Amino acid sequence: MSLKRFQRKLIRVLTILVILSIIFCLGLYAYRSFFGYTYDRSLFGQDLAAGVKADENITNIALFGLDTREGDTQSHSDCMMIVTVDNTRGKIKLISLMRDSLVTIDGHGEDKLNAAYFLGGPSLAIRTINENFGTDITEYIAVNFEQLVEIIDALGGVEINVETTEELLELNRVIRDYGIEQGKEFTGVEHTGLQTLDGVQALCYGRIRKGGTGDDWARVERQSIVLEAMFTKVQEMSASDLIGLMQKLVPYVTTSLSPTEIAPLIVGAVKDGVPTLEHTRVPLDGEWDYYGASSEYILYDLDVAADHIHEYIYNDVFPGESTSTDSGSTDTSNEPLGGVDYDEPPTAPATTDDTSSSDSTVDPASLAEEGGRYDPETGDYYDSDGDRYYLDESGNRVYY
Repeated sequence: MSLKRFQRKLIRVLTILVILSIIFCLGLYAYRSFFGYTYDRSLFGQDLAAGVKADENITNIALFGLDTREGDTQSHSDCMMIVTVDNTRGKIKLISLMRDSLVTIDGHGEDKLNAAYFLGGPSLAIRTINENFGTDITEYIAVNFEQLVEIIDALGGVEINVETTEELLELNRVIRDYGIEQGKEFTGVEHTGLQTLDGVQALCYGRIRKGGTGDDWARVERQSIVLEAMFTKVQEMSASDLIGLMQKLVPYVTTSLSPTEIAPLIVGAVKDGVPTLEHTRVPLDGEWDYYGASSEYILYDLDVAADHIHEYIYNDVFPGESTSTDSGSTDTSNEPLGGVDYDEPPTAPATTDDTSSSDSTVDPASLAEEGGRYDPETGDYYDSDGDRYYLDESGNRVYY
């Protein structure tokens, strides 16, 4: 082979190597930019007790909001949702599961639903949801509440309606306590009404449940309000802004979904335009009751809840609504959406308990919630979050 032919071949080979190197570098940059999240491979081969996938166009994913504090090695999942990507109907459906639901956790007996994540991480939490609600979940997404602050700030804040004075007072109390916890000072919210909340303010809004603000039932709804406000903000962004946002957000996410699974999921969800976002929760009003010495559990028929979830996910029947589409059906425009009225306190099944009497002596310590305590010296209580309160004459909590 002549020297010139050898040089020409060498140039072609080097050119191809340079091109491949550029493609590789661009691919690596794209991967790190758009898929630089924490990828959890631990679910591979795990027995998650997932049911048979009923529709290839529908994907169910567990969403966990974790309240991990500094120094914690385990987390309770304070926010649990089933996220359904329904490509057939162009919807993303969020189903909130109450964290205090009494369920059976494999290998641990009966406990609160949110204990599953603490006891066995995402794999046991997914297994618990699948076994108790008959779902087919094999993947999850987890976001720490601390990371939610960064995500919302990257969005430029979110529009939230702080409706009542009670919400405003409790929101500012939680912001103040969060600042003490973080060793920083954060700006409170000055007034009620629709306004832009920053990351810390929105995080604390999604946490409030005390001071007459609706307990955990209303907190679940506020969490969905924050998510919906984030979704609305994303919808308003241009393509270039959205790409920039993705680069900022992915480092805050931990998921079992691989890049090869995420890409088609996103493409399928937006192929017919921006999907509609819907939210509900189980159990429905009128289908649950408190249970336990301190009413620490939420008790309901898990089979009924599983039916609601299955019908909603696969048949698009909103929980609490009839499957009937008769033209003669009555107008339900003023009824609670899907059987859930978030403007009123949730209603449990009507029960009558005449076993108690005004003369009976009640041990004050027995009135403390699970995870909380009673201080006999001061007569005050501390809830599971460490916040101090006392009970008024009607037995209602009054926080300091």
